[in-house]
Amino acid sequence: MHNKMIWIVIYAAVLLWSVSDPKDMFTWWLEAIPALIAAVLLLATRHRFQFTSLAYWLILVHCIVLFIGARYTYAEVPLFDWLAQMMGSERNNYDKVGHFAQGFVPVILAREIMLRNGVLKVGAWCQFLSVCFVLAFSAFYELIEWWVAAATGEDAEAFLGTQGYVWDTQSDMFLALIGGICGLLLLTRLHNRQISRIK
Repeated sequence: MHNKMIWIVIYAAVLLWSVSDPKDMFTWWLEAIPALIAAVLLLATRHRFQFTSLAYWLILVHCIVLFIGARYTYAEVPLFDWLAQMMGSERNNYDKVGHFAQGFVPVILAREIMLRNGVLKVGAWCQFLSVCFVLAFSAFYELIEWWVAAATGEDAEAFLGTQGYVWDTQSDMFLALIGGICGLLLLTRLHNRQISRIK
């Protein structure tokens, strides 16, 4: 219960900070909606399916990444403007952090859902299909960005965050793939231990 309250307080605090003074409210909604949907889904399914503590904390980290991007827009996060200047680049790469997280976090969620529902057992197929899920999820998100841009025109420019980079979509999906692989390499053992305590 204590950990749940800490999770809720951190989520609420970052949400309120993010929405208090966003650069653009339309872009804020576009960027923040996955984090808002995540909270609703966790609340709605809390009695039927409770994730491991690892999964919950990863979800929170991902929500924070989304809320930061929503407040500033992904192309204008101040720390990454500073980093770009330090490295002599004109591109703010915070969106790449977001796409790495888009692989690093969902790969653990996909893995947990499949293992705990008996779809797969621990092993190579579970790892492979978890990464496949990440790539499918990332590709679908890129399609959503395309559809939003087509529907809203210039209003979605900050949401797309391409910053003139012709390979932005492909590099986003590649970073999600790298994030997914890193998530499995770094967290599989810990994740297995936490799942075994639930069974």
